[in-house]
Amino acid sequence: MAHLPEAGGSQADNPTARQMRQTARDIFLHALREASIEEAFRRHVHLDRSVLRIGEDLYDLSEERRIFAVAIGKAAYSMMDGLHGQLGTRMAGIAVGATEAAEQGLGVQYFRGGHPAPNRESWQAAETVLRALKQQGPAALVIFLVSGGGSALLEKPISDDISLDDLAAAYSKLVLSGGTIVEINALRKHLSAVKGGRLARAAAPAQQVSILVSDVPDNAPDALASGPTMPDASTVKDCYRIAEKYGLLPQLPESVRRLFAERKLEETPKAGDEAFARSRWWTVLSNAEVRQAAAAAAARAGFAVTVDNSCDDWDYAAAADYLLGRLRELRQGVSRVCLISGGEVTVRVEDGGVGGRNQQFALYCASKIAGQNVTILSAGTDGIDGNSPATGAVVDGSTAERARASGLDAAAALARFDAFPFFTALGDAIVTGPTGNNLRDLRVMLAY
Repeated sequence: MAHLPEAGGSQADNPTARQMRQTARDIFLHALREASIEEAFRRHVHLDRSVLRIGEDLYDLSEERRIFAVAIGKAAYSMMDGLHGQLGTRMAGIAVGATEAAEQGLGVQYFRGGHPAPNRESWQAAETVLRALKQQGPAALVIFLVSGGGSALLEKPISDDISLDDLAAAYSKLVLSGGTIVEINALRKHLSAVKGGRLARAAAPAQQVSILVSDVPDNAPDALASGPTMPDASTVKDCYRIAEKYGLLPQLPESVRRLFAERKLEETPKAGDEAFARSRWWTVLSNAEVRQAAAAAAARAGFAVTVDNSCDDWDYAAAADYLLGRLRELRQGVSRVCLISGGEVTVRVEDGGVGGRNQQFALYCASKIAGQNVTILSAGTDGIDGNSPATGAVVDGSTAERARASGLDAAAALARFDAFPFFTALGDAIVTGPTGNNLRDLRVMLAY
């Protein structure tokens, strides 16, 4: 395997290595700031007198029209704050997020759902939302504010035979299956009373508009929060195939397994269903804005920048090998190069360590770039990576040597999926806390 040029002497931590780790962090943090809910709402959601603009649509609010908003996902509170700031007491609503709401808007009911598995409030929130939507009439305007994480935060099973504990156990198996987000959400939709367009069905015949902050691939918007307000492109047949592909049935609780074994899954609403006759959808923020902001920051830092999303939803090791190969190619004849990659990688967890897909990706890269003038950061925009307090990590050519000097075993941490303690010991874990946003992951790869 060809190598990038190495620095002279030892690759133990040195001023250049420390500076480049900080540069990678600065690029990531800049991208977080620029791709904010506040900026997105400023550009795409605006009330002028009695006309509300959402995307390219205009809604006349002059006749004291009933407005009801439902916000679900990790960005639920930020999105509800943005809409409430425009509409104030004109609206009522329900917000379901992953944390306690720091502030509560007048007329808005708040729930703290569970993530990555639903909790009791997820279920209570779903029942409350369904009741409220069914009370909206044809003259009402229902505004859905949807962001990533909503799949677990708002949930009620399609069958009364499935308990909350069974549903949470099924979610855990799905998340750890190695399936892509689109595959996982196809199953979630068909197990849920609120996903796969079923919230839209509950709200009909009210006029509906969905404002989306996306953490899914651009070509699969109905996978966002498992598509509660959108026609579902996945089918029951897909669910049976995915369950077989990943050997899921033996791992699922009996109540869930029975639906598959007896072929009793119910189909979700599809395009053309009357539930969507008065529905519109606008994506106001996605991973594209994160990539653009990161690329601009890297260019200002003096790097030649390339963006490559070819490995979206790949296995983490395959994605790392591919991107490192691309970095080597780009480095030929260029003194400083930055490769930006957005989206997510998959990890099939086989042991119970503390970490997440971003830290696993970074740790895998550490041995591949040992001794090289390379810095790699991988982090999530939501502030949460797996089951750890970190959102990601940064590694460079000195990581392997610094780890050995500290008595750390990188190979063992990688095998145990236990990257967080490793990076905490080195000071290279990235901890932001929950960001109130969710726009997938960002990888920043610097060669110098």
